[in-house]
Amino acid sequence: MWFERARLTNLQWRRLLLCSVITPFLAFAVAAQDNAEPVAGAALKATQDTSQPAVPAPRPATEAGKQKTNEIPAQSSELRLGAGDLVELNVYNVPELSTKARVSGNGEIYLPLVDYVHIGGLSLQEAQTVIEKRYEDGGFLKDPHISLLVDESATQGASVLGEVSRPGVYPVLGQPRLLDLVSAAGGFTDRAGRVVTITHRDQPDQPVTVTLPRNPADKSESNIQVYPGDMIAVHRADIVYVVGEVGKPSGFLMDTGSLSVLQAIALAGGVNRTAKLNDAKIIRKTPEGAMTETPIQLKKILAAKAPDLPMQADDILFVPTSTGKIAAARGIEAAVAAATGLAIVAAHP
Repeated sequence: MWFERARLTNLQWRRLLLCSVITPFLAFAVAAQDNAEPVAGAALKATQDTSQPAVPAPRPATEAGKQKTNEIPAQSSELRLGAGDLVELNVYNVPELSTKARVSGNGEIYLPLVDYVHIGGLSLQEAQTVIEKRYEDGGFLKDPHISLLVDESATQGASVLGEVSRPGVYPVLGQPRLLDLVSAAGGFTDRAGRVVTITHRDQPDQPVTVTLPRNPADKSESNIQVYPGDMIAVHRADIVYVVGEVGKPSGFLMDTGSLSVLQAIALAGGVNRTAKLNDAKIIRKTPEGAMTETPIQLKKILAAKAPDLPMQADDILFVPTSTGKIAAARGIEAAVAAATGLAIVAAHP
């Protein structure tokens, strides 16, 4: 009886021991199963969140590029086609359609197959787009590529006048500057000064006057931009003449705007030994056209005992001969006659 009781007690003890061992494993398994669902759900949710972009997708590159290409920036110097312009049209891979046409008074040109096309007031790029569309919409060409050139520009040119080799009207293409147009006109003449006046079409009462550098290679703010319709006038340099008993009787360009008696004598190679310095004079024409004589103390000026005198445009500095009484007596007539045959030299004092 005691044995059975003890046996039962031992059996109960074993059961209790078995339960004490299995229960933690069951609890861990249940906890793992309970935690598996939220973890899997979070992982699935994270996967779904990453499948959608956080920000809106950008536009395709082709669409953005197309939109940018169609935007033509407005530029005041951009070439615009107008009446009288002669344009040359070339169609890629279709040479039979290449032609030249002049823009009519109403801004139209006649083209093969598509009849009249209005291009007045358009830029070259805009006109090319319009013509390509006409050929494509009419079913004549598929995806045409057209190039348009201006052979003669009647409205978008700038007039170059004055002391240049080839005065005329020159097309303003791109964004040229003053020296670009002067170069197109053949450059300056031997009598050109450094003063240039530019008159804009939209501001005819406000001309701009600039002084160019002596060395064209120097960068200068005076090399301003030129626009269609501008008028460029290159001024002639002022000239003074030195005649008589000097080393090189000549006419000298005053491209600096001023020249003194000493500078003129130096440019003329100095005075000769036979010069009569006390009888030197400046011959000047008055606004009324009369000729006047102004005696100068050339001997004292050369000796730095008298102030140097400025000369004006078209002045004649006459240095007579000490032994030539006839030349001294004739005075003005001899000096003026001698000045007419002189070589012109640019003065760079």
